[in-house]
Amino acid sequence: MHRILIGLGGNLPSWVGAPRITLEAALAALEEAGVRVVARSSWYTSAPVPASDQPWFVNGVVSAETDLGPEALLGVLHGVEAAFGRVREEKNGARTLDLDLLAHGNTVESAKSPLLPHPRLHERAFVMVPLAEIAPEWRHPVLNRTAAEILAAIPAGPEVLQRI
Repeated sequence: MHRILIGLGGNLPSWVGAPRITLEAALAALEEAGVRVVARSSWYTSAPVPASDQPWFVNGVVSAETDLGPEALLGVLHGVEAAFGRVREEKNGARTLDLDLLAHGNTVESAKSPLLPHPRLHERAFVMVPLAEIAPEWRHPVLNRTAAEILAAIPAGPEVLQRI
């Protein structure tokens, strides 16, 4: 069994409803696909990064367990995204659902997809705030710093986070 971290986000409604409802439904779909959620963060709203006029996002992080390897798990994540209407048209564009594989155990992969740990997670407060909420002692396998240490080092920026 592998311990994994998944980032969830969205800022457009899907066929099931508003972004928060979509994220809740996506968690149920992940459970049905064999991804057992062990802990989940609060939901947060955050301004789009980079700044734009698109709607604010709802974000969260879950810690989960699965027997799936990284590539198979990424396929499941993309399948769940598609089931909720995710269309990949433009980088950093508005979306119904975004499921990011943040970490898969202590796997480090920098040559092929999925890149692990997620290459930008340590730069993003909208990922690190909910991650540190549920797993403050999680240690980044490349940076060798805990989630709490990484979060404390993120400089204040234009990003605004609010717990909902």
